[in-house]
Amino acid sequence: MAPAGLAILIGAGPTTGAGIARILASKGNLAVALLARRPDPLQDLAKNLRNDVPDAIFEAFPTDTTPQKLSQTFKDIKAHESFKGLKLRMAIFSVKHSHKKPFMEETHEDFTDSLTTYVGGAFTFAQESLKRLFEDHGEARLADGAEKKGTIIFTGTLGALRCNIGYGAYGAGRASVRQLAQSLAREMSEKGVHVVHAIANGGIRDEDSEDTKAGKRMSAEAVGKTYLFLHEQEACLWTHELDMRPALEKF
Repeated sequence: MAPAGLAILIGAGPTTGAGIARILASKGNLAVALLARRPDPLQDLAKNLRNDVPDAIFEAFPTDTTPQKLSQTFKDIKAHESFKGLKLRMAIFSVKHSHKKPFMEETHEDFTDSLTTYVGGAFTFAQESLKRLFEDHGEARLADGAEKKGTIIFTGTLGALRCNIGYGAYGAGRASVRQLAQSLAREMSEKGVHVVHAIANGGIRDEDSEDTKAGKRMSAEAVGKTYLFLHEQEACLWTHELDMRPALEKF
């Protein structure tokens, strides 16, 4: 069966990213563009996913979150033969970025570099995704009878809500992306773009193990199923923010 559309996932690693991509392909019938910084592990991930879901399309695009490289990557995705004729349906920002340092040892340069890498990357990824969604689906509004164009999901952490000693830059970045997602949701919902901020609080494993079955850890495929569920929500009910945690995670 031909893919029903395209998903772009940045932060495609061997755990969470693998589980999400596998579900989007196998359950959502989407071709998946996999984006991450390191070329060799990314190519290995694409190869493993093709073995897991032989009929699906997975293509690797090494990139970081700088505006120049991300913009070029979106052009490369658009031009890629494997995705010919496919419209963008989902865009997922799932970048792992941490920064810990005692505040009085922090430098202005390191602090702002952390924000530029993570928040600036989220900004560019969202803007490029929106350009592609409007290019693929037009700019008609839901109120004028248009259908849902697609879904943009930001994977966040508890650091977006509260933070701890030494994590000033980390918390500032995570909270900023949460606010970016909220602003985009308010602006883009009427235009048919569903924007979600999903807080992943707890360990994630790409496995079906005793820990995941017992609720000690989240499974990566469960995250993928949740993201696909969000994407399939109709305009009568859109979730903007949710807190994902394994059953035994304390809160």
